Amino acid sequence: MGNAKDLTADLNRIGVPDRVETPLGTFEFFDGVPQPDSTRALYDGLDFVRGIDAFLNAVPGASLVAMRRGFRGVGVDGLNVLAVTDPRANSGSYFLTPNTETAYGTMFIDLRDGPVVIEPPTNSLCVVDDFWFRYVTDMGIAGPDKGQGGKYLFLPPDYTGDEPAGYFVCRTPTFTNWVVFRALDGIEAVKKTRVYRLAEAGAPPEMTFVNVAEETFNTVHANDVSFFGEIDELIQEEPPGSLDAERAGQLAAIGIEHGRPFSPDERLTAILDSAAKTAAGMSRALVYFPRDAEAFVFDGASWKEGFVGGSYEFLRGQARLLDARTQFHYFATVITPAMAHAQVGAGSAYAYTAEDSRGHLLDGAKTYRLTLPPNPPAKNFWSVDVYDTQTRSLLQTDNPYPSLMSLSGTVQEERDGSIVLWFGPTAPAGKESNWIQTVPGKSWFPMLRLYGPLQPWFDKCWQPGEIEESS
Repeated sequence: MGNAKDLTADLNRIGVPDRVETPLGTFEFFDGVPQPDSTRALYDGLDFVRGIDAFLNAVPGASLVAMRRGFRGVGVDGLNVLAVTDPRANSGSYFLTPNTETAYGTMFIDLRDGPVVIEPPTNSLCVVDDFWFRYVTDMGIAGPDKGQGGKYLFLPPDYTGDEPAGYFVCRTPTFTNWVVFRALDGIEAVKKTRVYRLAEAGAPPEMTFVNVAEETFNTVHANDVSFFGEIDELIQEEPPGSLDAERAGQLAAIGIEHGRPFSPDERLTAILDSAAKTAAGMSRALVYFPRDAEAFVFDGASWKEGFVGGSYEFLRGQARLLDARTQFHYFATVITPAMAHAQVGAGSAYAYTAEDSRGHLLDGAKTYRLTLPPNPPAKNFWSVDVYDTQTRSLLQTDNPYPSLMSLSGTVQEERDGSIVLWFGPTAPAGKESNWIQTVPGKSWFPMLRLYGPLQPWFDKCWQPGEIEESS
């Protein structure tokens, strides 16, 4: 035995001590085997971790389940029923970071009863995402019709019928799909939208338009154990193959599986409730304080962007940016390449921040100023909307439109052409035209939008200032 290798160091590396202290608890082993109490605790920890992963990775689907539920609650349900914001979106409801500048139309289409045709308005920016919030197609200016109008045909999963001529044909992996319409020519243009079954193409039924601008409803997903019920609703409705195997496996591990009832016992319910609340906290950290350097628009500044890396699929090379996907979907909606990677003079660019120039959270009781340098690089217009950090929806103030934009004609410039915007519970004297109200006791965050961003934005030679507290 004199030539035998001493494996003590290897045993220390590959084995497990008799006592292991972790953030999930202290676990005890006998010669590598978990003691009975530790076995139970380890499985509780595994379910907790799986619950966190399931939340973080299923946020996109839960977001659309909650959105559909919210719209159904105000009568937007059915293939020929379109929700519209007339004249524009406001802060009355909970909806993830809408803008107050453009007229919206939105609906869900269900392909279970056969293919569906959509005729979008001309001069529009329209997007279709599947029920897991994955990109299906653009319609309008960024789509194959180039804003001239046309007929888009959506085929359900595993469709084997003929594809008729005269349509832009799209196949989607889910029966339910979300559609958003933005018409640059206003709400009347949105109302020119037509949606109908392919079987009804000879005599399409009339559309019904429901104005949701003055309704009060919630489209934001849960942050407690009921989140998993929202995901189960999606899993039961859609074909098993509509979700990638990895995420499907995470959900199956906590009891959410197609064709099987989701009925967690008291133990698992408590664990999943804690997991959801923990994961919601992690999601908020990712939104407001991301740690990926590519989440920041400018070096040394706090302004952030939603599509980290410029990929609508949240890919960097062959790797999925899991944190970036959660970051975006936890506070925003609409997946399209046109938003993720804007082109000079086309699409839109976004930047947001939740902190002031000293890195402090924005306090609704204080007064702040934001300076935009002269000549904001927007071909069409720029805007700043203010959102509630809790709901990620428009901040509810005395003004249902907590925003400022260049198209208003009321925003005043300084002598040098710069624009100073003010935020606070009351307007500084003489600054009313450049002021957005905030709410004491609440935090908030602004989002700068450039519609038709110009070269100085991409060159980063035009940069918004940091938000500064005003004494």
